[in-house]
Amino acid sequence: MPNENSLNRLGLLYIVAGALALILISCSISLPTSLLRSADEKGISLTAAADVIVVPDIERPNILFILTDDLDAALRTTDYMPRYNDLLVEQGVSLQRFFTPTSLCCPSRVTFLRGQYTHNHQVFMNTPPAGSFQKFNRSGEEASTIATWLDAAGYRTGLIGKYLNAYPFPKNKTYTPPGWTEWYSPAKGKPYHGFGYTLNENGTLIEYQEDPEDYMTDVLAQKADRFIRASLEDTRPFFLFVSTFAPHEPYTPAPRHAGDFPDIQAPRTASFNEDDVSDKPSGIRYDPQLTEEEIRDIDDVYRLRVQSMQAVDEMIEMLIATLEELGLLENTYIIFTSDNGFHLGQHRMKPGKAHPYEEDILVPFVIRGPGIPAGVSVDDYLTGNIDFAPTIAELAGVIPPDYVDGRSLAPLFGENKPPLDEWRQAMPLEFFGHELDESGVIEPEYLGVRTAEFLFVEYSEGFIEFYDLENDPAQLENIADQTDPELLEALSEWLSDFYACAGENCRMLEDEFISRTWPEE
Repeated sequence: MPNENSLNRLGLLYIVAGALALILISCSISLPTSLLRSADEKGISLTAAADVIVVPDIERPNILFILTDDLDAALRTTDYMPRYNDLLVEQGVSLQRFFTPTSLCCPSRVTFLRGQYTHNHQVFMNTPPAGSFQKFNRSGEEASTIATWLDAAGYRTGLIGKYLNAYPFPKNKTYTPPGWTEWYSPAKGKPYHGFGYTLNENGTLIEYQEDPEDYMTDVLAQKADRFIRASLEDTRPFFLFVSTFAPHEPYTPAPRHAGDFPDIQAPRTASFNEDDVSDKPSGIRYDPQLTEEEIRDIDDVYRLRVQSMQAVDEMIEMLIATLEELGLLENTYIIFTSDNGFHLGQHRMKPGKAHPYEEDILVPFVIRGPGIPAGVSVDDYLTGNIDFAPTIAELAGVIPPDYVDGRSLAPLFGENKPPLDEWRQAMPLEFFGHELDESGVIEPEYLGVRTAEFLFVEYSEGFIEFYDLENDPAQLENIADQTDPELLEALSEWLSDFYACAGENCRMLEDEFISRTWPEE
């Protein structure tokens, strides 16, 4: 059974194999016979097709990954999910500073799959030509994801639910990406509405209607349950990716939950319907305050979002019960998070995402499993979805490709955490427009950096935001005009370097942030 000691042992194996990892540059590389022979002599299995090194002779755990869609952390929707809190939060480790650097579905989901910042995987938006499933597929990047990495390590892999925006191809509804043993993803219809959709079920299109038993989250839960139960006959470890559409717009709850929580309101945070937005960027600066009717609409949206998450909460209980029944729970990591956050009335904004503020970039993250202590909150370390893929790789005994920008979070799950000053000191943020320019390039709408102390954002038109998060966590007062110009210039230069970084260079920039940016007194 994997535990903290086995994770440490795996880390040593990573060091032994690390030199060989440097040779694996891209998923299309062809490894020379001499290298394969040398790796075999050293007892290290190299898998060129997946561009990874598979660490040999270790026990590989099962991994259940539940990814929700637009679930907030700052607005505390998960407070209304008792099973999530009892079975995950109280039984695992929660990361309180887990961010999605690009607060938008498709770019964020590709980051989960590959561990890269958006400027490196270049799936910039949800729609073509700048983004979408088609952009990801045509780039060739589907050939190297957590699915192919774990497939190379002998895992039975499954994706159940939402994949990437605009999946599948218009003329090929049964396409399954590389690396997935089993595949159940909507191919047409209205999956966001929860009813009236068609699933691609391992190459067969199955229609679901408008009956209560066709409710999307429940169907996904049942298929996930069957996938797990198949472990009785297939002894391979499994990686199961369950991707819900809840609580995404139109926020459809299961019929049985449609009357729940009739009196709840959206949280009236300090920035809700903010009095003064004159210091905000142009897209917000001229917005009028929300009307009473608009606030009632926001309350309705919040209630629907909470209602839609009740079926997800029940799914968590169901799958954990199945794992326990089958004797698999003690050897299974369960991870829960979201692709991005969501705002509801903050800074006068109507429901949405894509901004650099806390509500949009901060998401829940919790993990339970072998060697993971129960009921622990990790508050101070900056983490994000770029770290998910390398974390899964380490738990599964795989050394990921050099293109990965993130880092494994495994050191934060045990008692012997690295010193805080030896961890990431800055979380970069980036968001892109919808259109490519004449040269086929897309420029960022904003670049930003979120640290433990402040948020700095630079917009394409030159506008700057700077917030002192220790004294102004709600990001009410933009103090850019009161801040040392040398610091602002240093931050801008750091962001320019970040926008050009890749792989290890990104991690070095994050680690050296303080020394690189803070002007000497």
